[in-house]
Amino acid sequence: MIGPGTLEQLRAASPHNVVRLILPDYAPGAAAAAVRAADSAAAALLHDWLAEGALKIDDRPAIYVYEQRGPGWVQRGLIALVAVGTDAVHPHEGVMPGPVAGRRELMKATRSNLEPILLAYNGDGSAASASALTDQIADSGEPIVSAVTDDGVTHRLWAITDPAAQQALTADLGTRTALIADGHHRYAAYRELRAELRAAGAGDGPWDYGLAFLVDVQAYPLHLGPIHRVLPGLGPDEAARLAAGAFTVTDLPDDLESALGSLEKAAESGHAFLLAGRGGFRLLTEPDQGQLDAAMPPGASARWRALDASVMRELLFGRVWSIKDNERDVQISHDAAEAVRMAADAGGTAVLSNPMPISAVMEIAAHGEQVPRKSTSFGPKPRTGVVLRTFDA
Repeated sequence: MIGPGTLEQLRAASPHNVVRLILPDYAPGAAAAAVRAADSAAAALLHDWLAEGALKIDDRPAIYVYEQRGPGWVQRGLIALVAVGTDAVHPHEGVMPGPVAGRRELMKATRSNLEPILLAYNGDGSAASASALTDQIADSGEPIVSAVTDDGVTHRLWAITDPAAQQALTADLGTRTALIADGHHRYAAYRELRAELRAAGAGDGPWDYGLAFLVDVQAYPLHLGPIHRVLPGLGPDEAARLAAGAFTVTDLPDDLESALGSLEKAAESGHAFLLAGRGGFRLLTEPDQGQLDAAMPPGASARWRALDASVMRELLFGRVWSIKDNERDVQISHDAAEAVRMAADAGGTAVLSNPMPISAVMEIAAHGEQVPRKSTSFGPKPRTGVVLRTFDA
């Protein structure tokens, strides 16, 4: 969620901003030695922050109630440890080996989980449920942390240290399964680090568990937003010309809000995408069925073929533009206006999408399938830096 230009703003905001840990200072494509040095520097910085008291290790083991509250909405959940590699945690999205390796090596260097993954589960609404106990704690106790971030969201944290309360929480959560809503690369890194250390003879240890923020989506439904693509190497006119061979291309007024409205409305009739850049906005609809069928990988289920993300990756990117949807050739943005600016600055093309239905994501995951990478943006996400977990505490 840290877009272009934001990283330096956060670094400048405070010598203790958490981006100094989670995003070590090395250039994209840096040599392995430079990456290792940056990860080691992050580990040393974490040690310094602990030594000087910028971060404090709690005296007793805790499960944390974490609340985010904004205008007209509130979200609550639990920050805790979950076992790594069990059948109870369901990924729904593919990962890229490079980012997984990067997170694994940083985790190994710092011996820490620096930020929680976001897990969504279905509670039963009973008085004994974890979410009911979560509400009791938040509604009756004083938080140990309360802060307002610059987006106007209030963040509050409570520590549950009573063993009986912890047992009640784990008894309920132990019967449930969870969807990885955010943090697929970090969860894959959890698994790789655990496997690596066990293969090296480390045995049981803190690497058997990973930090997670668990939200009962029956009590606090998550929002699912789109993730947009930016193609710096493909100009908008050329992108539209090529797309016309497989889609209906419609020129739209040069107004982002109006264009996004047209994109949303077009979704009612089928697959739709919005191209943007210096050339204005163009709406892609009505993909050619023959080309669409030919583009899909053998064995893909009907539910997977029906996803906008699958059509975008297989037909639009792969067949029409001959572009692989990877980190080298394709940039991403969670914000449509930002994506359009990025495309215009690079002389490239932004591909704006509609959000994926939550029901489709749940169905894909339930059948053991995965949506194309970076297709979903669940939120609100937990703020990084509220709770960190070290292996050595």
